[in-house]
Amino acid sequence: MAEIAASTVMELRSRTGLGMMECKKALAETGGDLAKAEELLRVRSGAKASKAAARVAAEGVVGAWLAADSKAGAMVEVNCETDFVARNEDFVAFAKRLAQLAAEKHPADVTALAALPLDGGTAETVRQALVQKIGENVSIRRFQRFQTAGRVASYVHGGGRIGVLVEYDGGDEALGKDIAMHVAASGAPGAIRPVAVSRNDVPADLIAKERAIFSQQAAESGKPADIVAKMVEGRVAKFLSEVTLLGQPFVKNPDETVEKVLKAKHASVKAFAMFVVGEGLEKKKDDFAAEVAAMAKA
Repeated sequence: MAEIAASTVMELRSRTGLGMMECKKALAETGGDLAKAEELLRVRSGAKASKAAARVAAEGVVGAWLAADSKAGAMVEVNCETDFVARNEDFVAFAKRLAQLAAEKHPADVTALAALPLDGGTAETVRQALVQKIGENVSIRRFQRFQTAGRVASYVHGGGRIGVLVEYDGGDEALGKDIAMHVAASGAPGAIRPVAVSRNDVPADLIAKERAIFSQQAAESGKPADIVAKMVEGRVAKFLSEVTLLGQPFVKNPDETVEKVLKAKHASVKAFAMFVVGEGLEKKKDDFAAEVAAMAKA
């Protein structure tokens, strides 16, 4: 078999982003045919992606993108297995490009997003190539898209760990960013997250559940029924102020509520969304002793 030229190996590496040895092996198996070697690696990329898909991917980033006129925006959570890969430039760039695709193409769901054209293939084939390159499972978990006659603001915090989109009217770009930052701050441990913009938007079943708990607590106080009723209503009102965006103390000035800040700017919030990376997913737990033992046996 003819010797594989280093320049050919480098060309295949530049096309696929894969390691030198993988590229050289593929070229050797295809008799030095660059096109066939690239196709072979793509096939293997899919196989490796399928095998990696069984592994838990609970780390990752939120990628966000806004249109130039701020009328549309999107954010996408992309997961991987380790926080090391979550800082990989190619991985982060992939998340941002997916956010742009979601904003511009308005896919119906994650499956439709993955099927959109990207880099001569689809977002899914790019994902598979990324799995092959970095050696970890990569999954597109979810996305949120806003399009409005008003404005959309976005904010990504903690190296991409928390992402927020806000749809609002009035005010200016700085206000939108401030409101998005406020929502992001509620994603910190111990903070109270808003579940709705205003009291009217809080789900009735959630209010009923809290009211039942407060009623039971108040009844145990032994106070007269009319006092108990007032205690319950007071606690419900406090609960609603804590879990609604408008009722919360503004993170940059706790002496004012978000509602007051918005009114001062003649603005209103229509909707918001927040992603916290890995939330609700089982985290991978490393057992280094077991790993060393397995290597020793091998």
